[in-house]
Amino acid sequence: MKSDPERFVTLQPLDPSTLQPSSRRAVIDIGTNSVKLLVADVSSGAVEPVWEGSEQTRLGCGFYDDHRLRPEAITNTAMAVAHFVQIAREQGAAHLRIIATSAARDAVNAGELLSAVRAAAGQAVEVISGEQEADWAFQGVLTDSSLRERPVLILDVGGGSTEFILGDAGHSSFRDSFKLGTVRLLESTRLSDPPTPAELVDIRKKLRDFLDREVRPQLAPHLQSIRREDLALVGTGGTTSILARLELQLPDYDRARIETAHFDASRLRWHVEHLWGLPLCERRKLAGMPPNRADVILFGVVIYEAVMGAFGIASLRVSTRGLRFAAVR
Repeated sequence: MKSDPERFVTLQPLDPSTLQPSSRRAVIDIGTNSVKLLVADVSSGAVEPVWEGSEQTRLGCGFYDDHRLRPEAITNTAMAVAHFVQIAREQGAAHLRIIATSAARDAVNAGELLSAVRAAAGQAVEVISGEQEADWAFQGVLTDSSLRERPVLILDVGGGSTEFILGDAGHSSFRDSFKLGTVRLLESTRLSDPPTPAELVDIRKKLRDFLDREVRPQLAPHLQSIRREDLALVGTGGTTSILARLELQLPDYDRARIETAHFDASRLRWHVEHLWGLPLCERRKLAGMPPNRADVILFGVVIYEAVMGAFGIASLRVSTRGLRFAAVR
């Protein structure tokens, strides 16, 4: 099958002669913005990706007015899950789990989504808590051995929520999930095309206020004993992967190169102001930009900018690993 590189990425071909069914596992993650699949070989806690895919279904579209999932979004999501279940089986996964995060967690009609997925895919869905999502994000990022022995603040910016996890030497000291996400902000913010400078000023202020009110009182006490120059801010999720692709001008997904990307505050600010200065049609044409992410990227990059500014963090690293790397084990 010839794959759309923005939707499906084959990291290594399937070789039936070397397949070990007992260690090949899969996880499907139903998020507010997209459905994602990871098929991986798991051995002694190590995760070796075999096949990854992402399909945007915008489960959170229209959701934040009344916290009801819309019928079209439910149908599209269930179809995407069924497609990924088929691919996981074709790739030889002996174990498959399906998890759902923010939108399913908060929806008053989450049962409709769970029933639709079961009908389409023949599988049950686990709706995970914000705390579990944060735990798995931490464990997944730390499958990168270079991050295990230093203080890290992991930020997992999703469509409906953002997880903050602080840890050192492989142990987390703080974790929480906040109602801050790219689709959530997109749904609640009316922007011009291109956005005006005043609109960027407004969203920056809105995020500073949110961080000061909701995040700082909980996170700041845990940061007091950590020197900022020792702390690595690590972003996981679509926003930072896209940022890295924009920075490196990568037309296709390349995990090894993406994880080399670093941003200081001034470089991240440049990306924020560049993206916010372009109309949607021009953002879609940027090298490394998945066209269907060109709207939500505006809010993802400004969330990272706000966190770096609010907590005095000098640089941002990129991780392509996250909760799926832990959930698949």
